Amino acid sequence: MSQDLWLQNYDAACRLAQEIAENIHERNRQLRTGGNPAKLNMTLRASLQRLKQNIAQLKETLTRASAQRRIMQAEADRRQNLVDDLATRETRLNASFKADISEAEPSRSSLMTGGNGSGPAVNPWLVNESEETRGLSFGEIKHQQQHIIEVQDAGLDALAVVISRQKQMGQEIGNELEEQNEIIDDLAQLVDKTDSRIKNETHRVKLLDTKSASCEERKSYIISWFVPWKRVSHKGLKQHNGE
Repeated sequence: MSQDLWLQNYDAACRLAQEIAENIHERNRQLRTGGNPAKLNMTLRASLQRLKQNIAQLKETLTRASAQRRIMQAEADRRQNLVDDLATRETRLNASFKADISEAEPSRSSLMTGGNGSGPAVNPWLVNESEETRGLSFGEIKHQQQHIIEVQDAGLDALAVVISRQKQMGQEIGNELEEQNEIIDDLAQLVDKTDSRIKNETHRVKLLDTKSASCEERKSYIISWFVPWKRVSHKGLKQHNGE
């Protein structure tokens, strides 16, 4: 299955941008060595103009395809990012072409990094220079990066100390929880024993109450039996005495 026409045009634009970067490097080399880069300058102007037109055509084709829903929205967004990156690269190439040769020249590897037919490669032309490094020499940038690394290392060391402390605190909390669990287990056993003793004592009290009630019933029975007998005996004794 053939590649999408838009992607083919995009890859061709990326290759053109790479060719422009190589020619800029060669033009700057000739300027340093006293050569005459007039022919290269003409070629570069034409190539930069053609790259600009190709990017405009890519944008127009993408907008039309997206409006007609010939591609999915996610693919449209991805292609839009590709075009934006290529446009940024074109701007940087123009700036490099117009820059004075006395300024710091990008390295050949940086200029040559570009599309390889499968998509844009990450290179300095696609990255805007930050305010922190703008105007600094290579040595100053290197020193700044070393300072940043040292600060990061110090932060990592501090983080390691905090993590170690937290680990120690976690172990101490774990030990304390184990001791508390042992105390709770001992209390549970003591409560079980106390509850068992209370149940036994309650049972004994109930037995005593039952026995006491039985004794009261017997006492009442004896009294109820003895009192009538006493009355009868007392009456017979009076009759016997002639009363």
